[in-house]
Amino acid sequence: MKDHDPQSPEITPALLLRAYEAGVFPMADSADADELFWVEPRQRGIIPLDGFHLSRSLRRRIRRGGYVVTVDHAFPAVLAACADRPETWINRPIRNLYAALFEMRHAHSVEIWMDGELAGGLYGVSRGGAFFGESMFSRRTDGSKLALAHLVARLRAGGYTLLDTQFLTPHLESLGAISISRAVYLRLLDEAVSQRADFYGFSADADPGTVVQWISQTS
Repeated sequence: MKDHDPQSPEITPALLLRAYEAGVFPMADSADADELFWVEPRQRGIIPLDGFHLSRSLRRRIRRGGYVVTVDHAFPAVLAACADRPETWINRPIRNLYAALFEMRHAHSVEIWMDGELAGGLYGVSRGGAFFGESMFSRRTDGSKLALAHLVARLRAGGYTLLDTQFLTPHLESLGAISISRAVYLRLLDEAVSQRADFYGFSADADPGTVVQWISQTS
């Protein structure tokens, strides 16, 4: 369930960053909608960074390779791919806002390439030691799973403590996501945004063993 306020003021990039730090984020009713509204779920989805479920099949897929990982290399393409579905909350104002955050180096993308084509990816927002995952997509098998796995390795290596997924879906739950109350989330959020973390402290072309090690190691 989500609570939202449809009577929101004009959302600027600066206001959007403050909203994330307060535990809310914007959505639209559809791709064609002109307005945005604030959302603050009563139950929040997160992936504990030491609890990502690296299945044996995904572990083998990472070790087998056959794909290329980039970071912040094709943000507009990732955003467009995430919106390319029959129903989406990513409208033009959303695209413009997150493109602005990307230019400000507060929004990031992880891209998975196979045979020279964009096979999967994700994007989100970084504040302190918190990363707010916005959306992900797959065009090839395991495209989004690989992007998420590489994101988790990057966040762990960079000193992040919170990976927010906004809502809990069966797909995310299979990867280790859990649901927590708003009160618990806000406590974790307050701690995370006050910390320092480095999104670029992990190499995009790290060898598969290093990626698996960062995902699997215990705290």
